[in-house]
Amino acid sequence: MNDTGGPRVVVKSSVAQAANFAAELFRSIVCDAIDRTGSCSVALAGGTTPHALYHLLAFESAVSDLPWNAIDFFFGDERDVPLDHAESNFGMAQRTLMDNVPIIPSRVHPMRADAPDLDAAAAEYEKTVRKLVPAGDTGLPRFNLILLGMGGDGHTASLYPGTDALAEKEKLVTTNYVPVLGRTRMTITYPLINAAEVIILLVTGKDKADVVASLLHQDQSRKAGIPAGLVEPTNGWLSLILDAAAASKTDLTVDNDQ
Repeated sequence: MNDTGGPRVVVKSSVAQAANFAAELFRSIVCDAIDRTGSCSVALAGGTTPHALYHLLAFESAVSDLPWNAIDFFFGDERDVPLDHAESNFGMAQRTLMDNVPIIPSRVHPMRADAPDLDAAAAEYEKTVRKLVPAGDTGLPRFNLILLGMGGDGHTASLYPGTDALAEKEKLVTTNYVPVLGRTRMTITYPLINAAEVIILLVTGKDKADVVASLLHQDQSRKAGIPAGLVEPTNGWLSLILDAAAASKTDLTVDNDQ
């Protein structure tokens, strides 16, 4: 799934251990980027999986001393609700992480997926990304880190199976109607995702086990139709972090190192 022959896969015994490993990796990536360039660009994931990770980043002493004021925060996708709505990805990240660390508010860039003209809002968000995230060798903005989760249907960000955004090649941010939800969301697309330096795909829960098994299977046909299988960094690397439940239908062993 990347230029080194596949993702770097780590299996931890529990959700808490997977989140702890992801937090330590987050800290390493962010500090490295800031040491090199003075700043770091991060796209945060929404949904339920990142809760434990964001709590660790905000409150655990091992990672809470990050240089938060040097990080630009973006979002991988957003639901069509106001930012203060209970379903908002931004709202979740704000409550669990950003309200609890010394960030610079002007360096937080929410998606306005509740805008009357969602297509225009997506185009505006792409302009913001292009302006603030330095371009890599391909000319595309190159995030230092993109955090992603995965649903039981294999979706990542708001790239759902069978939806139009899976085939988007030009837009970096787009709207995506999701029939199974009956709603339209805003999401980053594969060209932007795969241009990143590092992608962390954090997947936990037994309900993801079948999709994880297909995602890691050598038979490429088993990956067909799994949006997360199209996360393939062009000149970076992907770290797939699983808990034991998510990995339960593979032959992977649990990494017991703390």
